[in-house]
Amino acid sequence: MDKPILFFDGVCSLCNGFVDFIFKYDSKEKFLVSSLQGQKARDVLPIELVTDLNTIVLYKEGKCIEKSTAVLMVLKELGFPWVMASAFLIIPSFIRDFIYMRISKNRYLMFGKKNSCRLPTRGERSRFLD
Repeated sequence: MDKPILFFDGVCSLCNGFVDFIFKYDSKEKFLVSSLQGQKARDVLPIELVTDLNTIVLYKEGKCIEKSTAVLMVLKELGFPWVMASAFLIIPSFIRDFIYMRISKNRYLMFGKKNSCRLPTRGERSRFLD
């Protein structure tokens, strides 16, 4: 079975911070990452997800999981204490995604934006696709 891939906006500081978080706490290296702007995203995701930089996409077992559900599913896989955030999955996704989209639409203003997509460090290269 292939590892899940987390697709993110490569120029978003908040998104890059989440990738840093994953690399720090994913000690079993369960996840691979790739920017939505990269070739891998164009190869495996539907075009509407590739062009929607306001969402994060978890590609797992051939399925696309988006927005707040994707974030919570990643946290769930990271184990304790992050797994406790998966309790928010009981909240209907339309409520979680409303909050997610409010943050997403303002993320550049709140957290900043990079001039170009993130380049992986030497230690991250094996987990970074494109």
